[in-house]
Amino acid sequence: MRLFTATLATETNTFSPLPTSLENYRESVFYRPGEHPTDAPRMCTAPLVVGRARAKQEGFELIEGSCFAASPAGTTNQADYETMRDEILAQLQAALPVDGLLLGLHGAMVAHGYDDVEGDIIERARAIVGPRCVIGVELDPHCHLTLKRLSHADIVVLYKEFPHTDVVERAEDVLDLVLATLRGKVKPVMSVYDCRQIQSYPTTIQPMRGLVDRIKAMEGKNGILSVSIAHCFPYGDVAEIGTRVLVIADGDKKKADALATALGEELVGLRGKTQPPSFDVAAGVGEGMAFNDLPVVIADPADNAGGGAPSDNTDILRHLIEKKVENACLGPIWDPIAVRLCFDAGLGARFDLRFGGKIAPSSGQPVDAEVEVVGLKRNARQSFGPTQVSVGDCAAVRVGGVDVVLISNRTQATGLELFTNLGIDPTQRKIVVVKSTNHFMAAYGPIAKKVIYVESSGPLRRDHRKVPYRKVERPIWPLDADAKPRGLIF
Repeated sequence: MRLFTATLATETNTFSPLPTSLENYRESVFYRPGEHPTDAPRMCTAPLVVGRARAKQEGFELIEGSCFAASPAGTTNQADYETMRDEILAQLQAALPVDGLLLGLHGAMVAHGYDDVEGDIIERARAIVGPRCVIGVELDPHCHLTLKRLSHADIVVLYKEFPHTDVVERAEDVLDLVLATLRGKVKPVMSVYDCRQIQSYPTTIQPMRGLVDRIKAMEGKNGILSVSIAHCFPYGDVAEIGTRVLVIADGDKKKADALATALGEELVGLRGKTQPPSFDVAAGVGEGMAFNDLPVVIADPADNAGGGAPSDNTDILRHLIEKKVENACLGPIWDPIAVRLCFDAGLGARFDLRFGGKIAPSSGQPVDAEVEVVGLKRNARQSFGPTQVSVGDCAAVRVGGVDVVLISNRTQATGLELFTNLGIDPTQRKIVVVKSTNHFMAAYGPIAKKVIYVESSGPLRRDHRKVPYRKVERPIWPLDADAKPRGLIF
C-alpha cells in the first residue's frame, strides 16, 4: 500500500494590506521531500508527521512530497502559487501508482485567479490519481468548505478545537479513515449542511465547549465516522464563505444527512451567542485595572496576525502609556526595523525609538518614546500545542510601566514563551495584552484570572456587518438579518 502526502497552506485575508509571495513561504514552512523535521508538525503538516510515524507499523509506504505554508496575510501571488502547486503535483505524478493521498491544507487559501485554492489542488490531484485512489484531507475549521473540494475528496476532517490544539489527533483520524477505506472496512459518505451564517466559535467557552464534546462522543458509534464544524474564515471574501457542518457516515447517506441537519439547526439557533463580548480600549483597560487579582489578560483580536493583520496597531499600548499603567506587558508588535535597532543599541540601553504603526491606517500612529532595552533573543520560538512557532529575533523594551515585545517574524501570541524568552513572567503582571483572537487561550487561559476582549482599530472587524464583502453569496447572517439556513447542500 502506497500513500502520498504533501502540504500547501495559508489562511488568506483578502482585505489584508500584506500580499503573500513565495518569500513568505520560505520564511515559514518550505520543505522539500524528506526535509521536514522529525520533532513536531509545522503549519498544516500533521498528516505527514503522523503518516511518517505510523507507516512501518501500519504496513504502508509513505511517499513524501513538498510542504509549503505561510503565515496568514493577503492573497498569494498567482505565479508563486502555481509554482508550488505544480511542484507537488509533479511529485504525485512521479509517485504513481498510489493508493491514497494525505493532504495537509488550510481551507481558506486564496491566490490571484484562484478563490478556491484547495478545490483546485484536490481536483487536479484527483485527475492524476484516478477515481479509485482514496483522498483524505485535513483542514482548519476556519475554512471555506466548498463543493468543489468535497466532490473530489473521499474524506475531509477539520480540527475540532479553537484554539487548534488537536491538529495531530485529527490527522490521525484522516489516516485511520483512509486506511480503513482502502482495507474495505468502511465506505465513507459525506453530508454537508449550510447554516448561512458568519460567526466566531471559540471552543474554550460555552456553548461550543459542550457541543464539541458531544460531537466527539458521537464518532465511532452508530455508523458515524467523523463530524466536523467549518466555522468559516470571516476575512476571506469568497462566494462560499459561511458556517457548514460536515458528517461522514459508514455507507449510510440518510444517517449522515440527518445528523448534519440536526447539528446545523443547532448552530443556527446559536446565532449571536458564541462570541464573547468586546469592550472599547478605554473600557477594557479600565475593567482590567479595577480587577483585584493578577494577571488580567486583554486580547486584541482586531490586530491578530493569525487572521492576516499586521500586528503593529498601537491603540492599546498608547492608552496604557497615557494612563501610566504599571506592571503591564504587551505583545507581539511586528516591527523588524525596531528589533534591529534594539540589537544595535544593546541590552540595557536607553534610547529614543519609533515603533509600531507602520503598515496601514489601521495600524494607528507609531509610538515615539525613550525606551529601555530589557530583553533580546535571536531566533526565538513560542509554543502552540505540539508546534513550535518562530517569532524570529525579538526585543523587549520598557516604556514607563509597560514592557513591549517586538518581533521580526510576524505571528500572533500563542505561547507564554513570547514573554518568557525575554525574561518577562506574565503570571506576575497585572495586565498582559496579547494580539490574538482565541489561540492565546491554550497557554494564557490557564494563568488568567480574567480575560477581556478589546476592540482596537486593527483591521479584523469583530462586527462582520462592517467587513466590505463583494463576492459573498447573499443572503447570509448577520449581513442579512433574516437569512435562513440553506440546509443540505452535499
